[in-house]
Amino acid sequence: MSLTLVEMADAILARAKDSARLMVAIAGPPGSGKTLLAEKLAEILRLRGETAVVLPMDGFHMDNGVLTQKGLLPRKGAPETFDVRAFVDIVKAVRAAKEEVLVPVFDRDRELAIASARVVAPDDHIVLIEGNYLLLDEAPWTALVNLFDFSVFIAPPLEELEARLWKRWQGYNYTQEAAHEKVYGNDLPNGRRVLEASRKADITVSIF
Repeated sequence: MSLTLVEMADAILARAKDSARLMVAIAGPPGSGKTLLAEKLAEILRLRGETAVVLPMDGFHMDNGVLTQKGLLPRKGAPETFDVRAFVDIVKAVRAAKEEVLVPVFDRDRELAIASARVVAPDDHIVLIEGNYLLLDEAPWTALVNLFDFSVFIAPPLEELEARLWKRWQGYNYTQEAAHEKVYGNDLPNGRRVLEASRKADITVSIF
């Protein structure tokens, strides 16, 4: 399906009419454009008079020290390297819409999560949750199944994904060897897992 940003926003607004809070999942492989899509949609929704906030899943990365203890540091970003229980608890608290919820945000430059870096207020009508594994049909991620009201999935061709991932890591001044390991040793395998094992979304787009 090929939809414009405005058409996606229209679909979200249609679902939000009779909801005190609408929880929207925006999922897809690493490098697919989830963060940009979520921010652009939030901007459009605000221009349309809505209150909308973005909740990024990346804030729930396990700390590098914990990943080192578990032998998972080279796989940082894989499904097993997130604090899924904490993420599910936060999503449940946000869904309840009873009080202000503070959420962590990931700083990619420093490769660490910053606690309580973003606020989801009780009167934020639409919450756009973005992350790789929101629709992953594997435990413990399946605990999220009933927490979203609407979902968008970005499924780019693998060739496009590969090119974007190369550009990402070279942009962080990684050596050719280090970028190769990031792309082929971690990000692309994670991307294939997302593409092959995610539940069907309400809207699927091939690229953003």
